[in-house]
Amino acid sequence: MPEGHTIHRVAQDHRQRYLGEPLAVSSPQGRFTDGASQLDGKTLCAVDAHGKHLFYEWQDNLLLHIHLGLYGKFRNHRTPPPEPRGAVRMRVISNQHAFDLNGPTACELISPTQYAALRARLGADPLRKDADVEAAWSRIHRSRSAIGKLLLDQSVIAGVGNVYRAEALFVNRLSPQRPGNELSRKEFDQLWKTLVEMLRVGVKYNRIITADPKDVGKPASRMNRDERLLCYKKECCVHCDREISVWDLGARTMYACLSCQQ
Repeated sequence: MPEGHTIHRVAQDHRQRYLGEPLAVSSPQGRFTDGASQLDGKTLCAVDAHGKHLFYEWQDNLLLHIHLGLYGKFRNHRTPPPEPRGAVRMRVISNQHAFDLNGPTACELISPTQYAALRARLGADPLRKDADVEAAWSRIHRSRSAIGKLLLDQSVIAGVGNVYRAEALFVNRLSPQRPGNELSRKEFDQLWKTLVEMLRVGVKYNRIITADPKDVGKPASRMNRDERLLCYKKECCVHCDREISVWDLGARTMYACLSCQQ
């Protein structure tokens, strides 16, 4: 499933390419035909992201909600786009650009009430200026659940997935098994700062980069996947050279150095 940096990058790109002009909207697959017919020919006014959710505001106060889930994917084209490939839930075409949306968990028009309820269920997003950091700290500080589980709970912190979870805990040398209520405020603040920095880098380069390019000896844009990460799917710890431990935590595979992360 795409993590928060991908969703915010999509929002950024779609704002640049599609805002302010009438768009042709269709559903080649046929599963979003009614919604597409309501949006077709209307102007896109705003695109926003919260965690792993995208929100599009159209002319006449129409609100589109997209959640890619495990299999959703955007395919970008120049206008005119090629014939649809696969099950395209929604196709959007502007004068110069177009995109296809395949396989999302959600692609739906929602009411303002539904929008407010959905946003209320989401936790603080490290990439949003309005992130309620105190609410995230309160949820973690009061919880006996492992911090490794809490970081994947989208109602606590929105947008963090399995890779950022492993990398942020590794950088801060925090055991994924530590109960949330055992973290000090200083530890939480540093963890939050790390997530903000990592996700911002992810948006900039449109990929997860947690290693320091200076340590790798390459510009961030030229680092390969193995060079970009510090802990996730690694065999040995970059600090102590001991074997990285792998186990299930929060229904996802956890990677950590149990020697360095206490």
